[in-house]
Amino acid sequence: MKIKEIAIYQSPIKLKEPFVISLGRHDCAENIIVVVTTDDGLTGFGECCPFKTINGESMESAFVVGKYLGQPLIGKNPLDIELCTAIMDAVIFSNSSIKSAFDIALYDIAAQNANLPLYAFLKGKNNKKLITDYTISIDAAEKMAADATKIIANGFQIIKVKLGGTKIEDLERIQKIRSAVGMEIPIRIDANQGWKTEEAVDILKALYPYNIQHCEEPIPRWDFMQLPRIKNESPISIMADESCCDHHDAKRLIDLSACDQINVKLGKSSGIFKALKIIRLAEVANINMQVGGFLESRLAFTASAHLALSSENIVHCDFDSPFMLREDPVIGGIQYSLKGEIIVPDQIGLGASVDSAYLQELTKVVLN
Repeated sequence: MKIKEIAIYQSPIKLKEPFVISLGRHDCAENIIVVVTTDDGLTGFGECCPFKTINGESMESAFVVGKYLGQPLIGKNPLDIELCTAIMDAVIFSNSSIKSAFDIALYDIAAQNANLPLYAFLKGKNNKKLITDYTISIDAAEKMAADATKIIANGFQIIKVKLGGTKIEDLERIQKIRSAVGMEIPIRIDANQGWKTEEAVDILKALYPYNIQHCEEPIPRWDFMQLPRIKNESPISIMADESCCDHHDAKRLIDLSACDQINVKLGKSSGIFKALKIIRLAEVANINMQVGGFLESRLAFTASAHLALSSENIVHCDFDSPFMLREDPVIGGIQYSLKGEIIVPDQIGLGASVDSAYLQELTKVVLN
């Protein structure tokens, strides 16, 4: 089997409301869709959401780099994912987001060829509940509390709160949210690198009485040598996110005992191939994980859901972004039931594709 054709699409989708984190504001999901076709007639779909402030990519830059990555893959065996990954890494350093879109499409083809759902191809089982949280953007405390009330009214069981401001601001945000929803509903927080070390320890101690599950990436990613101190002094579990992109980062953080948990995202790891390496390291170290994402559609989050079924150490899911999009061009894929529970497709392969009429309207390039 050989790769016959690769199509790369720019897929911008407006958000229902602005999404605001400590790193900036987003009004649109600027995604890329990759479609890989083989000479045997199999088609694999992949997607990514380049994030300028996290992985240094934009939709436009990923579109250009996608052409660099795709051309040397034409004629290669799509089932040899290790070789295809090595080829992409040899073409250009980093660019993990666009590489992940290619990777997902390749795994879709490989699972189809094996006549297995992707989770089974990854040696996983569809035997555990996947429940997503729902994220509240940074805003005035009153607005965030009102958003929390709506989230609970819509049936979600877990709230994720974006923080990263001053101690006074962030404490007020959590206090008002707790006043609005009570103390029982689980709350996760994500500072997106917004605090300094001393500040992080101080804020985490102040937030402890408010029943916080964990805190993602409290300080700048480059300052990871301070994470062990924060982990040791914080009464709240620390989850590495931006400081853990691939398996090399994971090994470093594990060796440093720098975090209690790891947030795995395909857009950070360059896709499933390297995400599995992170997972294996975390399993050996007995570290639990969350699988999350950026602002992708249900296409990429379907791949993430399959991945989440591949390890018992994956205990958290952050799959709410598709709710934020004004359009849903995905055919098949994960479905959301009551209370944020996720139903993973049992179809062969990824079990998700993109509406052809939607693709026809997008800016694209075809490599063959």
